[in-house]
Amino acid sequence: MAESWVPGTPIAKFIDHTLLKPGATEKYIVRLCEEAAQHQFYSVCVNGSWVSLCRDQLAGTGVHIAAVVGFPLGAMATKAKVYEAQTAVEDGATEIDMVLPIGAVIDGRYGVVSHDIASVVRAVEGSAIVKVILETGMLNAEQKAEACRVAEAAGAHYVKTSTGFGTGGATEADIKLMRASVTSSIGVKASGGIRDAETAIKMLQAGANRLGTSAGVAIVTGLSSVSASEGNRAEGQEESTQY
Repeated sequence: MAESWVPGTPIAKFIDHTLLKPGATEKYIVRLCEEAAQHQFYSVCVNGSWVSLCRDQLAGTGVHIAAVVGFPLGAMATKAKVYEAQTAVEDGATEIDMVLPIGAVIDGRYGVVSHDIASVVRAVEGSAIVKVILETGMLNAEQKAEACRVAEAAGAHYVKTSTGFGTGGATEADIKLMRASVTSSIGVKASGGIRDAETAIKMLQAGANRLGTSAGVAIVTGLSSVSASEGNRAEGQEESTQY
């Protein structure tokens, strides 16, 4: 059962401190890890190529490593997702955030969705938990609810709102819907557009057990200028307002 936030307690341990921009460079991944260790966020969430660096940077800190898989489209072959997940675990990831095949959900081909998720779950079973990203901005309420139920039945440990690269981000309504669509055995992760403590708390109160955000430092300190994502802006890259 995923841990739930208790009002009035720190929220840092519910945050996956995230940097997934394609132009992220090594120094900003290192900074991400330093921030995560300093503030004791639950994890860092990165693209697979950075997992081994994060493993080295975070050794002994207690901070976990989450790697994205099939990201951000979810349209890769299942066997490609399996290989990507296995490689991330070999490199040090203990959590996998995978994008389900969104088109299959829209088509109502839930057998395809189930196979995709279950294959990744089996590939890392005993080594990592799996969070399934729905990309809620592309789905209607019925599709969101059914995708959540399919993900749980396929063995997923969390269902998650968004990649931050699609349309829309986390909403209180979606978190409540997703929480109601799964049992208490699995968690719900809110990601996309969570930029401040007020929004973070609303998501936790709506039923989220984890938050994915590049603004973790801003959320826990109120200082918007010190998060690792600022490095992207300094190099002329657009800062994500989503994931």
